[in-house]
Amino acid sequence: MRFLWLAVGWLSLTIGVIGAILPVMPTVPFLLVAVWAFAKSSPRLGARIMRHPTFGPPIRDWRKRGVVGRSAKIWATLAMGCGVGWSLWLGLDPRLIAGQALICSAVALWLVTRPEV
Repeated sequence: MRFLWLAVGWLSLTIGVIGAILPVMPTVPFLLVAVWAFAKSSPRLGARIMRHPTFGPPIRDWRKRGVVGRSAKIWATLAMGCGVGWSLWLGLDPRLIAGQALICSAVALWLVTRPEV
């Protein structure tokens, strides 16, 4: 089982690093999953992510107090809106866009109701 958690941690960390490079892909949610998985398989790796000077503070804030920074909420909500807008612009299947808009709206609603730092 340790190997499975280690694999989930490395996969999430890899996606999080890609998210740090690509402007519309999230980073911190994947790093949260990585820290959670590493806590079950390699606490040393999880602690290393939490000590990171850029990504450590929002991860620690979420884990300790369940808070999300206002700028993170704004950027995440804008990115989801842009994703739906891009799907509309590309002319994707309306059912797909409706599903995407519904999911993004639910996530945005949940996100904006989280306490702020």
